Amino acid sequence: MATKQQPKELNFIMLFERFINDCKANRRLQANGSKLSKGCIQNYEYCFQLLQQFSQKKQFGLRIRPVNKLNAREQATEKNYWTKFYRRFTDYLYSDCGHYDNYAGANIKIIRTFFNYLQNELLINTGDFYKKFYVCKEDVPVFALLPEELNSLIYDKELEKKLSPVLLRVKDVFVFGCTVALRFSDLMQLKKANLRVADDSWYLIVRSQKTKADTQVRLPDYAVMILKKYMRKANTFLLPQFNKSNMNKYVKQLTEAAGLIHPVQKLRSRRGIAKKTSNQQILRFCDVVTTHTMRRSAITVMLSLGVPEQIVRKISGHSAGSKEFYKYIAIAQAYQDNETQKMFKKIEAMQPMGSAA
Repeated sequence: MATKQQPKELNFIMLFERFINDCKANRRLQANGSKLSKGCIQNYEYCFQLLQQFSQKKQFGLRIRPVNKLNAREQATEKNYWTKFYRRFTDYLYSDCGHYDNYAGANIKIIRTFFNYLQNELLINTGDFYKKFYVCKEDVPVFALLPEELNSLIYDKELEKKLSPVLLRVKDVFVFGCTVALRFSDLMQLKKANLRVADDSWYLIVRSQKTKADTQVRLPDYAVMILKKYMRKANTFLLPQFNKSNMNKYVKQLTEAAGLIHPVQKLRSRRGIAKKTSNQQILRFCDVVTTHTMRRSAITVMLSLGVPEQIVRKISGHSAGSKEFYKYIAIAQAYQDNETQKMFKKIEAMQPMGSAA
């Protein structure tokens, strides 16, 4: 019986929908055999929406042509088509949508993943044109609380008097997050099963939703007090519940009320060219704080106060060669250098023993 021949042109949109559906139904898995996270699939859906909007607004028809059906002239035409797609789609992301390198690069990476899926799982020979899709990246600065700032946030009773009931709950979540280095999604899922109490010491035991890494952290007294405050209520979760959007808004209000308003410079890149914020767009620290600042602050504080790197990595779940982790090391080193300079100045100011009073 003759096998059914593939048509010369395939529907790009229908294939991308199938790609997403196969991910949702666990017919497509990660390289290690585990399921894709909801966040990962959601990013695929956002990319799909962008592609549809681009196609409609720029009148650029999207299709797939198996290269084994094409002659040499048609293959050259196909190469030009995908070169043109990459240029016009990235122009759309940068110029029309105002996105930066990391977001544009993340979407290009998803499109490359989609082409790998076509090649390896649907056995559609699309050619190697997609391998020319360059994935742009930018080095986004890390904004995190320093130890003194976290200390003030924990113990400043005058600040608490100024906060609304909502912001008091936000402060508790934020302080706890700045202590345990969990991602916000994991923080919001904490339940009593994540706690272990031994000899009056409280431990938090968590498996990351994203990396599946297990972490165990001994909690300080102030973190235990936060948990006890909310455990008295018949709650399913250990901490007050916020969605990410609202929490991002509230932590900006909290850190502004806490006086964390020093100016910061936020550099963003388009096509590898960094652009400084203009004088009219001066940002304050509180303006750039997000839910991820909690995790960044916890890692920075641990390193700044001398916790060994391998222990911090075990808690945070970073790999030994993580480039992201070395950003925190750089911040911690700058803090430690500043503290040692203070010590040296004190030594310089001391009078030699036996000198006249």
